[in-house]
Amino acid sequence: MSVVNFNIVPPSTSSGQVKRLLNKPLAPSNDAQLPLLELKSVCKSYGATSILNNINLSIKEGEFIAIVGFSGSGKTTLISTIAGLIQADSGEVLKQGAPITAPGPDRGVVFQNYSLMPWLTVFENVALAVDQIFKHWPAEQRRAHTEKYVRMVNLGAAMDKKPAELSGGMRQRVNVARALAASPDILLLDEPLSALDALTRGNLQDEILQIWAQEKKTVILITNDVDEAIYMADRVIPLNPGPDATFGPDFNINIERHRDRTALNHNPEFKRLRAEITRYLMDIGIEKNLGSAVDKIVLPNVKPNTSTDWNRDQPTFAAPDEVDRPRYLEFSQLSKIYPTPDGNSTVKVVDGFDLKMKKGEFISIIGHSGCGKSTVLSMTAGLNSVSEGVIILDNKEIDGAGPDRGVVFQAPSLFPWLTAFENVMLGVDKVYPHAAKSQRDDIVEYYLTRVGLGDSLRKKAGDMSNGMKQRVGIARAFALSPKLLLLDEPFGMLDSLTRWELQEVLMEVWERTHVTAIVVTHDVDEAILLADRVVMMTNGPHAKIGKIETIDLPRPRSRKALLEHPDYYKYRESILSFLTECDHTH
Repeated sequence: MSVVNFNIVPPSTSSGQVKRLLNKPLAPSNDAQLPLLELKSVCKSYGATSILNNINLSIKEGEFIAIVGFSGSGKTTLISTIAGLIQADSGEVLKQGAPITAPGPDRGVVFQNYSLMPWLTVFENVALAVDQIFKHWPAEQRRAHTEKYVRMVNLGAAMDKKPAELSGGMRQRVNVARALAASPDILLLDEPLSALDALTRGNLQDEILQIWAQEKKTVILITNDVDEAIYMADRVIPLNPGPDATFGPDFNINIERHRDRTALNHNPEFKRLRAEITRYLMDIGIEKNLGSAVDKIVLPNVKPNTSTDWNRDQPTFAAPDEVDRPRYLEFSQLSKIYPTPDGNSTVKVVDGFDLKMKKGEFISIIGHSGCGKSTVLSMTAGLNSVSEGVIILDNKEIDGAGPDRGVVFQAPSLFPWLTAFENVMLGVDKVYPHAAKSQRDDIVEYYLTRVGLGDSLRKKAGDMSNGMKQRVGIARAFALSPKLLLLDEPFGMLDSLTRWELQEVLMEVWERTHVTAIVVTHDVDEAILLADRVVMMTNGPHAKIGKIETIDLPRPRSRKALLEHPDYYKYRESILSFLTECDHTH
C-alpha cells in the first residue's frame, strides 16, 4: 500500500505564519523568472540498474504536465523523487530554486493505490492530513477546511462512510481530496485513474480539471493513456523506456480549453497530436522484430482432433463453399436469466441477442459495464448455461465447454509453477494426441515465439509480468487451433502501451490463421482495430444488440496506419456517440 507523507508544521510556527505560508505569493519578486519546479541532470539507480538518466525538466507555475511512458520506465521513481520520498543519486531537484530534500505539504501526492485508513471515515481520512499540517488552526476552521475538499470531489453525501463502503472511484476521490486539503503548490498524480473503468475515469478526469482551474495548482500527471494526456494537459512529455530512462520531446497541446471529448474527435490538432505521440511511443518501445526467430520453426502439417477432417482416413466434411457461409456461428434469440438476490424473482440480463457470423470473421462486442458482453461470451464458451435461445457453431449446438473454442480471459489462468512452454503444452497434448512429441513441441514453440516469448519458453508463469502472462494465454489459445477464438477483455488489466503491443501481436498471429474470433472490450480503438464488425450492446438489464458498425478498413491493420486512415475517426465517432447515448439512459 502506498503512503502519502506529509510534513508536520513545526510547533514553533504560529498560526499567523501558517496563514502567510498558505497565502504567500507563488514566487518572490526577485525570483519571478525562476520555474516553479526544475530538474537538472537527475540520475537515479537501484543497485547496478540505472532507472533515470539525465532527466531535465522545467515547469512553470500553474502548468498542467502529463508524462506518458511504459510500465517499468521509471515514472513512479520520477514522481517519488519530485515528492522528496527518495533522493536522486546526482543532479538537482529544485522548487523555486531551492533543493527538494524531503517530503513536504507543498507537494500533494496521489498514487495509483488507495492509501486510506480502513477504520476511518471519508471525513476522518482527509482530516488526518489537515490536522497534522494545520494543527495551529482552531478546530472549527480545520473542520470547515476538510469539508470543503470532501465536497469539492463530490463526496459530501459519503462523508461518514468508511473506505470498504466506497467504490474504487470514490476511494480515489478521497485520495485526491486529502492531497488537495494540504494546500500544496504542486499536485503529483501517479496514474491515479488507471485502475478505474472508462466512465468513472472520464468523470474523475473532469473533476481534476475543474479543481485545477479553481485552485490554480501546478499539476504533474503520470499516465499511460495518450487520450487522457492530451485531454488534460498543457504539455505531454514521453518518458523513454528504461533502463537509463530519458525524456523524449515535448508535445505542446495547443487546443483551447474547456475541451469536449466529442468535439475533440473532429479537431484536426487533436488528431495530429494523437497520431504523433502514438507514433513516437510505438517507435521507441513497441516495434520489435517478432518474426525473425519464428521463421526458423516450421508449423507441423497436423490438424487438431477438434477439426472435422483431422483424421485423413475419414472423408472431409467441410465443403470448400462453406468457408464464407453466413451461419458458421449463429446466435438465435439468446437470453440469460438470473434469480434476484432475494430469490423471489428473476432478471433477464441479456434479452434476445441475435447475430450470424461468417467463418473467419472477427467481431468486437462493446458496451458499458453490466451490459452482458461477458455473459454472451461465457455462454459461447460453454462456461455459462443458456437460458433461452441457442448458439450454433459449425452446425452443432453449443451445450458445454470444449477445446474447439479457445478462450483468453482478462486474467490468464496459468499454473504459476509451470513454465510458459508447459502451460501451453497442457492444451496441445489434449488436441494433438495423434501427433508426434516433436510435432507438439514445435507447435508450442512456434506460437510462444510468435507472441514474443521465444527467449522465455522455460520461464515459470509465476515469475512473469502481467503482459508476459497474457502473451502465454494468447499463444495457448492459438496453439489449440480452435474453431472459435473468444477473448474477454484480454488486455484490460494492462497499461495502454503494453495493450497496443499485444493488439499488434494478436493481429499478426490472427492474419496467419484467420480463425473466427470474438473480442469483448470497452476500448473503442481496440474494437475498431481488431474487428470486421463492431457489435454495440444496449445497457442491461434486458441488454441486446443496439447497433452494428461494419469496419471497412484494409487488412493487415496496424494502429499507426489506422490513425492516418480518413475513415477511422468516422467509425470512432459512430461508436462513441452510441456509447454516450447509452450513458445518458442510466
